[in-house]
Amino acid sequence: MADAAVDGTRRVLVAADKFKGSLTAVEVAERVTAGLRRVVPDLAVEALPVADGGDGTVAAAVAAGFERREVRVAGPLGDEVTAAFALRGDTAVVEMAEASGLQRLPAGVLAPLTASTHGSGELLRAALDAGARTIVFGVGGSATTDGGAGMLAALGARFVGSDGEPVAPGGGGLADLASADLTGLDPRLAAVELVLASDVDNPLTGPKGAPAVYGPQKGASPQDVAALDAALAHFARVLEETETVGARAAEYAASPGAGAAGGIGFGAMLLGARFRPGIEVMLDVLGFAPALERADLVITGEGSLDEQTLHGKAPAGVAAAARAAGREVVAVCGRLALPAEALGRAGIRRAYPLTDVEPDVAKCIAEAGPILERVAERIARDFLA
Repeated sequence: MADAAVDGTRRVLVAADKFKGSLTAVEVAERVTAGLRRVVPDLAVEALPVADGGDGTVAAAVAAGFERREVRVAGPLGDEVTAAFALRGDTAVVEMAEASGLQRLPAGVLAPLTASTHGSGELLRAALDAGARTIVFGVGGSATTDGGAGMLAALGARFVGSDGEPVAPGGGGLADLASADLTGLDPRLAAVELVLASDVDNPLTGPKGAPAVYGPQKGASPQDVAALDAALAHFARVLEETETVGARAAEYAASPGAGAAGGIGFGAMLLGARFRPGIEVMLDVLGFAPALERADLVITGEGSLDEQTLHGKAPAGVAAAARAAGREVVAVCGRLALPAEALGRAGIRRAYPLTDVEPDVAKCIAEAGPILERVAERIARDFLA
C-alpha cells in the first residue's frame, strides 16, 4: 500500500478532465466525490481537475487556486469577447481557445480562411500587464489556421502586402504577404519564460500539418486546405527573409507542435516559446505531484477514452505519473473505445464508462452528472468498501 495510507485511511485523488459537452472538469470531480461518499461516507477525497492545454485549462488552474482575470479581446472574427486567463504570483495560464476558439464563433458559422488569433495575442499582453514572468500558453480547440500571425500582430509585429497595407486577417490573407517585421514585438517578451502547452506534435505544413489534419474540423474544404497550406508555407518563407528570424523560421515550421491550434504553435516559437506536452505542463502547474503523494487511489478520465487518449491527453498523463509513483489508477468516461490491454499499458487498471450504467448514449450526455455518481458508487464498492 502507498505511503498515503499508513494511518489506515484510504485517500482518493480525483484528477479528471472535462466530459466535453456534458460536464466541466470541476463538475466531474464533484460528481465522482458525491458517488464515492455515498458508499464510504467519511472517505478522504482530494479533487484536482486537470486539462491538457486545450479548452478548460484556465478553469482547471482557477480550481487549483489561481486567480481568474477577465479582459475584453478580439474574437476570431474581430468582434469583442470577454476572455479569461489565470494568475498566481508571477505565473499566468493563458488559454488561446478563450479568445480564438471554435466556441467563440457564432452558432453555425465557420471561418477557416479568415479567423484570426489576434485576441490570443491580446490575452498574452494582458498577462504581461499583470506582471507575469512565466506564461503557460495552452493551445487547442482553435477556430483559426493563421500560423499565429494575428497573435504576433497584436504583440507588435507587422505583416504587409505589396501595397504596404496590413494583410487581411486569417490564414487566407497570408497568401498576399510581401514582408514581415518583428522588430516591434513587445520587449517584455524577451524576459518571460513562455511555455507552449499542447497535446499535438504536428508540424506547420505538409500532410501532417495544421491545415491538412485540423482544417476540415474548422470548416475547410479540400480547396481551402490547399490554400491554407500554401499560405502558411509562404508565411514561413517570408519570415526566413527577415533578419530577426532568418533560417530559424524553417526549423520552427518543421518542429513538433508548430502546427498546434492552426499553427499558433509556430507563432509562439517565434516568441521564444518552449514546447512541452500540455498535460505534463499542467500537472506541474497544478501541483499534481504533492497531491499524488497524499493519495493511494487515483481516479482520472475524460468524455471519451479512445486511441487519442493515449497520445498526450490528460488521462494518459495522469496515469503515467501515478504509475511511476506506484499508485493505482482507474478511469471514468462517457464512452470507452479502448480494450483492457491498451488501458493496462497506459497504467489504467480499469475504466468505468457511463454506458455501463445507462446504455442510451443520448441519456448519458443529457444526464451525465447523476449517471457519473452511480458509476462512482461502483468504483467505491470495487476498490474502497
